[in-house]
Order: sequence, then C-alpha cells, then structure tokens
Amino acid sequence: MSIPLDCHTPAPARPPADFDRLWGVVDAQDAAPEPPAGPASQPPFERPGALRRAGAGAWHVLAGFGFLIRHPSLWPLAALPALIAVVCLIGGVLLAVYSVDWIENAVLPAQSRLTTVGFLLTITMYIGTIVAGLVLGLAVALLLSAPALEALSSRVDAMVRGGAVDRSKGWKWEMAQAFRGTLYFLAAAPGVLLLTLVPVAGPPLAVLWGSYALAFQQTDSALARRGLNFAARRAWHRYWKLECMGFGLAGLVTLVVPLANFLVGPALAVGGTLLVLELEDQLIPPDVAASKA
Repeated sequence: MSIPLDCHTPAPARPPADFDRLWGVVDAQDAAPEPPAGPASQPPFERPGALRRAGAGAWHVLAGFGFLIRHPSLWPLAALPALIAVVCLIGGVLLAVYSVDWIENAVLPAQSRLTTVGFLLTITMYIGTIVAGLVLGLAVALLLSAPALEALSSRVDAMVRGGAVDRSKGWKWEMAQAFRGTLYFLAAAPGVLLLTLVPVAGPPLAVLWGSYALAFQQTDSALARRGLNFAARRAWHRYWKLECMGFGLAGLVTLVVPLANFLVGPALAVGGTLLVLELEDQLIPPDVAASKA
C-alpha cells in the first residue's frame, strides 16, 4: 500500500520488485498521472484519508510477520529477541498480577468500590495494569535485544533496497540513538497505567500514548541510519502521525494474540523498517547503492 506524499521532492528509484510482489507496494508514479508543472508550493499529490493512512501503518505489522516468516535467512537474527520477548512478556504479566491488589488498595478505598463508578474504575484499573505489564515487558525485551534488532532491521533495509543505508554518524551514535528511543518507550508503561485510571477518556488516551511510543521505538533504528537525530525523528512521527498510530495500535494488539506475541519483537522491528522504507523512499532521494540495484 503506497501513501502519496504532499511534498515536492525528486521521484525516488523504486524498491526491488520483490518488495512490490510481496507487499503490494505501488509507486506513486504508477498510482496517479504525473501532476502538471506549477509553482513549487503546489503539492504533487493529495494525501489519502485518515482511515486509509492509519490502515496502511497497521498493515506493516502484518507485513513484518510475513516478511520474517518468508525469509529464513533472518531467523538466526530473530531467535534471541524472540526468546527474550517470551521471558519478559511473561514476567510483565506476572508482575502486573501480583501488584494489582497493591495498586487497588492504594488508589481505590474499599468503600468506594461498592459504587457503580468505583466498580468501573476497578475493572479499568485491572485491565490497565495488565496492559501496562505487557508494555513494560515488551520495553525491557526491546532494550535487552536492541543490538540484535538493530542488525535485523539493517539486514531488512539492505534486502529491500538492494543495498545498505547508512547516513548516521557512526555505529556508536546510532546505538546511542536506539537506546534513547527504547528508554522513551520504557517510560510509556507507567504512563499507560496512570492514564487508565482517568475515567472515560483515560483508557483511549492510554492506548494512543502506548501506540505512539511503540511506533516511535520500532522505527528508531531505520531512521537513525538515515541520519535523523532524536528531535528529527519526533518531527518525522508528527508528520506521519496517522501511519505511526496505526502501526503502534496494531503492534499493541499483537501483545494479546497467542503465539504471535512471542515473535512480536523481531516482527515489529521488521515491520517498522518496512514502514520507514515506504515512507522515506518518497521523502528523500534514493541512495546510490539502491539506484544501481
């Protein structure tokens, strides 16, 4: 699924045909006639609607699973992150289960639980605690497996584009940027829990915040390789906010899908890289290596 861009950069080279065949990516030049020449301030294409953009982002989670499964050469890089994710997600759920009573007693007095509002808050708190435990477990797993996920993302980048991408300031800078992005996601777990305690508007806000933080972390490596620092990556996510929210929301859903949640770490790393590839290939001129591929 291609997402037209409302800017006026040179038309990039197409990714390898394998990308189009697997994921149905259609170049913007094929999807619409060439726009007439005009002032530079006129965007060449209109962006799709909000639902389509969010759906395009969510699709890349499934694309990540599919790409990972269809390319056995990636499995050795995905094995350790998958194992770490299993352990950390189970640990996050156990931590949530054993701490929910303490949180309930600290937040809701016993007499308030007998009212309708108190009952609803109790249910919301239980759900929010479990979700926060899953998010915390995933954040710890991503932090521990960051080097392996970085290597996996880099391999996917090279496979799709036909050549490596590296406009960063060196691998130390790149790893520091990835570590900072992971800490950003790690901070989302208590935020999710606190937001779920807010009546009515809290749970939706918690989901949106968790989705944004997850999408931010899972595109971190690919964007850092393109030379974007932390502030520039935040600006990138603001511009592509609907695609990123769709991706992050679909990623959170996979946390509660049996078996799929055990592969969530490497699959989201692959999917986030594919998302950056599709969007960034329309934002910047192609690499020399990709052009020759």
